[in-house]
Formats: sequence, C-alpha cells, structure tokens
Amino acid sequence: MPSVRFRLNGVETEVDADPDRSLLDILRGPLRMTGPHFGCGANECGACNVMIGDQAVASCDTPLWSVADKDVTTIEGLGTAKLPHPLQTAFIAEQALQCGYCIPGILISAAALLKKNPNPSDREVRTALDRNLCRCGSHNRIVKAVLRAAAEMATQ
Repeated sequence: MPSVRFRLNGVETEVDADPDRSLLDILRGPLRMTGPHFGCGANECGACNVMIGDQAVASCDTPLWSVADKDVTTIEGLGTAKLPHPLQTAFIAEQALQCGYCIPGILISAAALLKKNPNPSDREVRTALDRNLCRCGSHNRIVKAVLRAAAEMATQ
C-alpha cells in the first residue's frame, strides 16, 4: 500500500492507505480526528471542512493523494483548551453554537476567511460561510462571532 505524507495540524504525518480514499475517511479513521464530521458526502454542507494551506476545503470529496506534502488543519489544530483560537472564544461569548455538529467546519471556514481578510464585512462573512449549513438557526450569532473574533485579532 502506498504512503502519503503531509502535515496534520503542524505535525509531519504519514499514512499507508489507498491514496484515492477521501481525506475525511483517513482523518476520522486511522488518524482519529473527530472534529471533521460526515454530513452530505458531496461537498455541499461544510461539516467536514478542513484547511489545506489557507483554503477551507471539504474533506469528504478530497482524495488523500491530493494533500501530499501540504499543510492540513482540522479544528483540533485551530486552538487548544488552554490557548483557544480567538474564533473559539468569540463563538462561546456570542453563544454561536447549539448542537455543534456543523461548528468545526464553520470555524475552519471562518479561520480561512480571516487569514485572507482580517477585517471582513458582515456580507463577506456571510459569503464565506454560505456553503456551511447549520440546521439549528445560529447563523446571525455565528456572523457576530466571526466579526467579534476579527476585531479581537486586530488588537493583538
């Protein structure tokens, strides 16, 4: 079985697996990352989003071979319990999560946005999160949380 090497949350990682398997299968299976969730399996809901480089990408339809020698960040790599990412603290402060199923993918999409645009408008946040589905109806609080995190990051 061929192996694929990449950096997962800053750690060099090598996986012996079928390179055509989805990145989501590899993350949740052998690598035991529980943050990316299976939602639709068709790149339409955002529950499985990870960052590849600075881009939010659906891991459900990303083949393992395509991340060779790249940086992959899951929600587990965004922050820690002791040092959470500003997005994570803003989501808590704004009470921007309910069931939590979609939140890891939304946080990853928001982090990718803030890397590219540290001072987004309300409309830019909504556009960046448009492909992330949340059935709990937390969208307005999610947008407020992203804007709050952007403001906090601007003062750091």
